[in-house]
Amino acid sequence: MRNVLRGLAGLALCAVPLSAQTADDIIAKYIKTIGGVERIQAVQTLRRTGRFTGGGGFEAVVVQENKRPNRVREEISLQGMTGITAYDGQTGWKIEPWEGKKDPEALSEEELRDIVEESDFDGPLIDYQRKGNRVEFVGMQQVEGTDAFKLKVTLANGDVRYYYLDTDYYVPIRIETKRMIRGAEQEFETSLGDYKAVAGWYLPYSFETNLRGSQDKSKITFLRMEANVSIDDGRFARPAVGATTPSH
Repeated sequence: MRNVLRGLAGLALCAVPLSAQTADDIIAKYIKTIGGVERIQAVQTLRRTGRFTGGGGFEAVVVQENKRPNRVREEISLQGMTGITAYDGQTGWKIEPWEGKKDPEALSEEELRDIVEESDFDGPLIDYQRKGNRVEFVGMQQVEGTDAFKLKVTLANGDVRYYYLDTDYYVPIRIETKRMIRGAEQEFETSLGDYKAVAGWYLPYSFETNLRGSQDKSKITFLRMEANVSIDDGRFARPAVGATTPSH
């Protein structure tokens, strides 16, 4: 990440002390560093393909497709089966073949909150005010020896996330979240890295997640990202019982 973004870092530097910057200052530098608003908005669809690795050598193929303004489809394939979670902008649904379920069913309230968050094409920091999010700069903190800006992000639904942005390149290197899992609140830490350009937009290819305080980590490594590929709207719509979803 550092070598890739080094040439862009100068665009984001500011003469004022780091601790004196506002949340809007930090976000403006973040947007500029990753490519600027025009390049980001020029990407209308995004397909990510990669590998999930978990504890005990567990591996699966993952595919995530996003389409503006707020459609998303996530697939995870293992042992010849493919599970799907999707949101068409209004309705969320899933298919879980490893649970013996081949037909689509509605998402739980917790699952729907998660997929709606994933449907935010640009992420919660970009154009955050229009989305109804609130962002506060709450101070400086070290993340594995790296100085970082800490931003408190309150989503429109009330959920709170903490974003840690590298002070050299103004990109997120860690996100802390709280999620309800089977009725119990769990805290997660996700480390982001390996930023690369996709149609001029720098995006992280590596996501490593663990329960806060746990050494057990799972990782998603994206091997390929494709921008502005053709993705039919039917990919996100809930299929009828017994129907097959369109392939990409």
